[in-house]
Amino acid sequence: MFNLARFSLKRNLRRFSTAINRRIEDEGDWFYSSEWWRSGSSNGNTVFRGISDKGNGVVTVLAHPSSKPDKRYWARTENWLEQRYAEIHPEHKANGKFRISGYQWRTLHFNEDTRQSTVKVMTAYREEEPSAVCLMQQPHCLAVPYVKSMISAGLTTISSCDYDLKNAVLGKRKMNVLCIGHGGGSIPLFLASKIRGAVVDIVEIDPTVISASIKAMGFPSFSITTPSGKRATPKPGPTDEILWKGIHERLLLYESDAEKFILESTNLYDIVFIDAYDGEDIFPHKLWDPHSPFLKALGSRLHPDHGTVIVNLHSDADLDIGAFNPFNLHVLPKGNYVSHVCRAYKDALLENRNSHTGFAYTVSVPWVCNTSLVVCRGLSKSDGISDWDMIFNGLISKSFEVEKLVDLPFSCLQYIKGGFTPVN
Repeated sequence: MFNLARFSLKRNLRRFSTAINRRIEDEGDWFYSSEWWRSGSSNGNTVFRGISDKGNGVVTVLAHPSSKPDKRYWARTENWLEQRYAEIHPEHKANGKFRISGYQWRTLHFNEDTRQSTVKVMTAYREEEPSAVCLMQQPHCLAVPYVKSMISAGLTTISSCDYDLKNAVLGKRKMNVLCIGHGGGSIPLFLASKIRGAVVDIVEIDPTVISASIKAMGFPSFSITTPSGKRATPKPGPTDEILWKGIHERLLLYESDAEKFILESTNLYDIVFIDAYDGEDIFPHKLWDPHSPFLKALGSRLHPDHGTVIVNLHSDADLDIGAFNPFNLHVLPKGNYVSHVCRAYKDALLENRNSHTGFAYTVSVPWVCNTSLVVCRGLSKSDGISDWDMIFNGLISKSFEVEKLVDLPFSCLQYIKGGFTPVN
């Protein structure tokens, strides 16, 4: 979930962010946000509507036309779908002619207002069965800057701790990932598709959100997992096999309260992503209360040597529009709420450890008023300024390696360098 702060600031940020002359290669670039950030009569078509009993009110998914990818590139994807069909159904491969109907943005809303998630989906059908439409979320396309910030900061940080990210990407090493808060599922899908060794547990408290992500946002249905750890359906459907084979086996989506899940879990996680705002746009207090069972249990489930936690936070301080400097977009003030959350996570995850091991920092997310908090148990430092400079410079250097290794469609650097602030 994300904010653009004051309405007047929203327009200034958007105007400035789209005024830069540059070649656009990333389908999720903020340049395209005008296609789905709409209001009034042009707010998109409703493709899903449900009532939440978990405090999220009316849950809706709206569809908006997408300009990318261009039609001239559709044939390549159609050929890929036909190849996948032939692999799954070699005896019927002659009937596996696919056609793409188009691409859309799908936005998830709580209370018919708050934007919780944005993804891009592809719709396609098989010529032999045109009524059976396939809906596939595009895992490489991350539309919202804070998601790119969490991915960039998290992977750069853990790889700076001698974690063997290369072999995880190649599938030669298992990477245990936990995502708390599901939304449309863009973070787990991105990680599972880019990192072949990633096994991703996803925790979502609201079954209506889970239904929305699968029925209207193209998330693989085979991911749904029971509390016992077994799949809700013993075998994936043919559509899931064609679209997701090799990926859906490593996605486990649990309907559960985050605190309950982490208290009962026995897994040891390498990296944890937390983005768990509710229908009132509030980060639940029990997920950052210094005395909560959740934080204590999270500490016991985090790898002791390189465990890394990334938390999405809304910047909570009022911005002085008169003093706003568009050339300093990355630096946003932090109020008491963000400061308290940062301190709670640092104390809970790094307490009772060697004072020179582990660190925490925040970065400001460009174009939207969010902050990414990163707490890591790796690396060594003292409290000197020069040591923080060394950590920062190391992260900058590592960001280029991560960008190339993971084949990111966006610059990792811009999500590391902005507003880097140690949590002391």
